[in-house]
Parts: sequence; C-alpha cells; structure tokens
Amino acid sequence: MLECVSLDEMKKRVGSPLGQSDWLTIDQDRINRFADCTGDHQWIHVDEEKAAQGPFGKTIAHGFLILSLIPQFSFEHGLVPEGATMAINYGLNKVRFVNPVPVGSRIRDVMTLTGVEEKAGRVLVATTHTLELEGSDKPACIAETLAMFFL
Repeated sequence: MLECVSLDEMKKRVGSPLGQSDWLTIDQDRINRFADCTGDHQWIHVDEEKAAQGPFGKTIAHGFLILSLIPQFSFEHGLVPEGATMAINYGLNKVRFVNPVPVGSRIRDVMTLTGVEEKAGRVLVATTHTLELEGSDKPACIAETLAMFFL
C-alpha cells in the first residue's frame, strides 16, 4: 500500500529500504500476453518445445516484462509526498538484467528510496528496485526508477 508522507519525512528516508513486495509467479500466459503486446515473439520466450532444447531448458520471461512489473510492485510499498495530485514515470537511471527468469519462477521486488529532489511544484523521487528471483543468489533485475509527483 502506498504511504503518504511529508516531503521532510521522505528526505529523511533516502537510503532506507521501503519494503519488499509479495512473490509473483511468472507463468507462460503472462509471457505470451507480453509478447503479443510488444510484438517480441522470440522463441526463447514463446516456443516451449524449442526453448526446452535451449540454454535454459524452458522459456524465459522478457527482460522488459520483468521491468514492467515495477509499477505494480511499487504500489505495495511506495511513498507518495503529501499534497501530490498526480505522478508520472519520469524515466530510468540504470537497468541491468542480471539473471534470466524461467517460466514458473517467482520474483519479488525489494525497494529502496535513493533520492528525493524538489522542483517547482513537483518532486522527483528515485527508487532502486532489486527484483529477486526465488532460489537464486543473483537477482533477476536491478533498476533505478524515477517518478515525478505533481503537487
């Protein structure tokens, strides 16, 4: 659930963990629907028979599918500055796809507030997301996202 806090409180929390999301299973239906939306039907994602013979032994999720789940996860533990009337995705500072996500795997997001910058009537918030892959020492993805809140 999103937490509404004062701007001063947000600034005090920079560098602090915000929490972790629930686990989410990445199934073939989700992968196929993402492929349909993006037009990326590469065999490693959608051809279960061919992927079974490939390097991972099964299909894997698109990296951008995993990245696209960050907004969903953010609603579980994100911060919103008091007085915000709207927010937009402002961009990404850095994204790394560290580990493939095989079909049937579970991921979760560990979020850390990494920056808060005031601008005229707006607040730019940076959050680092470490998308953990259950059972693996290496995360699936690490990304720093930017959200612009309008006050």
